[in-house]
Amino acid sequence: MDPEHYSKLERMYLQASINTKLYDTTTVKISEGLAQIELEISEKYFHALGAIHGSVYFKLLDDAAFFAVNSVIKDAFVLTTSFTINIVRPVHKGIITAIGKIKFRSRNHFVAESVLYNEDGKEVAFGTGNFTKSKIELSQKIGYK
Repeated sequence: MDPEHYSKLERMYLQASINTKLYDTTTVKISEGLAQIELEISEKYFHALGAIHGSVYFKLLDDAAFFAVNSVIKDAFVLTTSFTINIVRPVHKGIITAIGKIKFRSRNHFVAESVLYNEDGKEVAFGTGNFTKSKIELSQKIGYK
């Protein structure tokens, strides 16, 4: 357990431009091998049928799995090498929560899964991704502070 590392990852995530400018209601909680990301739904995320666009599902699922993996890597930034999602129901309102967990890890290769829930606790999407440790150092330069 490394609470300081988790806090630095949380700050890095929340300070990213995409989260301050577009996904501005995002919250994140990171612990050992686990990440939870929440977002309050807004009409700005809707497609023509009045539900959130698939890109929102993807972002939250990928981010939760990514930070679950980066929680156990303390010296480098992790990269997503592939990520597959499955959407099982539309979301029109409320707060959605993505929970990511590591399923497999080796020296430089990781597999993580994440599940997205609506505010009633119903699963709305799930995904699985492959991640690798990069050569990019976790540093203040990228917001890790």
